[in-house]
Amino acid sequence: MAKLYFHYATMNAGKSTMLLQASHNYRERGMTTMLFVAGHYRKEDGGYISSRIGLESGAEMFRDGDDLFARIADHHEHSNVHCVFVDEAQFLEEEQVWQLARVADRLGIPVMCYGLRTDFQGRLFSGSQALLALADELREVRTICRCGRKATMVVRLGGDGKVARTGEQVAIGKDVYVSLCRKHWEEEMGRQPAEDLMGFAGSARGAE
Repeated sequence: MAKLYFHYATMNAGKSTMLLQASHNYRERGMTTMLFVAGHYRKEDGGYISSRIGLESGAEMFRDGDDLFARIADHHEHSNVHCVFVDEAQFLEEEQVWQLARVADRLGIPVMCYGLRTDFQGRLFSGSQALLALADELREVRTICRCGRKATMVVRLGGDGKVARTGEQVAIGKDVYVSLCRKHWEEEMGRQPAEDLMGFAGSARGAE
């Protein structure tokens, strides 16, 4: 029985690497996969998924309003699809998550979604919220904070290297994202005083 999976993590946890490796395993056995990636901030027509270790593959782009069930069903009719992979799944709309659930339920094709759970302010992305509610299986992809604890949150650093505490949920440009444990995220976001001189909040305090 096909299922809808949600692999979630913070930044730089290796989600795209896992996706590309899983797709490769299918294709190596002569099976067909469909890959999707968010096209919300891409201007070109063709999409691709790339990992930090150099793996890359072409992918179809999805944007708000796209009917993913119809696209997958059409492709499946002409070329049997064995698995669907979705990168940057946090950008899915709620209805698109329902469409992917129907791909599993009605077409019998497993769907593997990979994405962030929360944004830099600790709030759920709409796609992630829907996936947490609807996915058959949830799988956490773990990475670590600078202190060695499990990282569950992310902060955004602007072009000036300072932690952004307000702003749009998605910012594409010179911003850098850093994964942290909950304790150090609260310190960086100014919710709690820093207990050490580690990291951005500590560096700023030490410079005063």
